Amino acid sequence: MTNALALAALGDPTRRAIFEHIAENPSSVGALAERLPVSRPAVSQHLKVLKDAGLVTDDRDGTRRIYRLDPNGIADLRDYLDRFWNTALGSFKARIEKGGGPFHD
Repeated sequence: MTNALALAALGDPTRRAIFEHIAENPSSVGALAERLPVSRPAVSQHLKVLKDAGLVTDDRDGTRRIYRLDPNGIADLRDYLDRFWNTALGSFKARIEKGGGPFHD
């Protein structure tokens, strides 16, 4: 279920932009709102979705919260996607070893 939530969360362009900003630089809601064309309340709502999906976590820094990627959630999502990648590579290898080119039937 977590992978479905994570993929759905990243399906939204604004949430994906927030996710990418946080990956580069852990940030507060205010700092994110300054970089994006959305309000602070909207950023907070997007962060809640990302947090509920297990993709971000937050730490208190005085009166504000700093959001950063959650390594556990990212690892879970990567493991999920790696299964597809490994299956695709295995199929490609089998096809080549069978003598067929990658684009021939």
